[in-house]
Amino acid sequence: MSDLLERLRGRGWRMTSQRRVVAEVLDGDHVHLTADEVHARAAARLPEISRATVYNTLGELVVLGEVSEVATDGRAKRYDPNGHTPHQHLVCSGCGSIRDVRPTGNLLAGLPQEERFGFTLSAVEVTYRGLCPDCA
Repeated sequence: MSDLLERLRGRGWRMTSQRRVVAEVLDGDHVHLTADEVHARAAARLPEISRATVYNTLGELVVLGEVSEVATDGRAKRYDPNGHTPHQHLVCSGCGSIRDVRPTGNLLAGLPQEERFGFTLSAVEVTYRGLCPDCA
């Protein structure tokens, strides 16, 4: 069983065949699919699955915190099934491919006190950009 499916079962999430196939499509380390890509892959496994069901399921997974939405440079939102583990993203400026990266050090500590404007920091999001080997 996939890591995502295990986590969802552990939460008591009702596992219909449609929800299961969406979770299976999303499972993996560097998976960042658009909703349309999720639908196409899910429909290949379960032809009767509707686009609305895929969108609704993705929305539920985001609300649960099991999947996060990643938006880059005005491109379609992508869905990241690794929302449960801290990481940042490396995005290709050419083709838009996304990889999960885990920089070392405390990223919260990197913002000097005078730049916090009195905020109490709780999270940080960093997106690294560059060209992947195929686009370079």
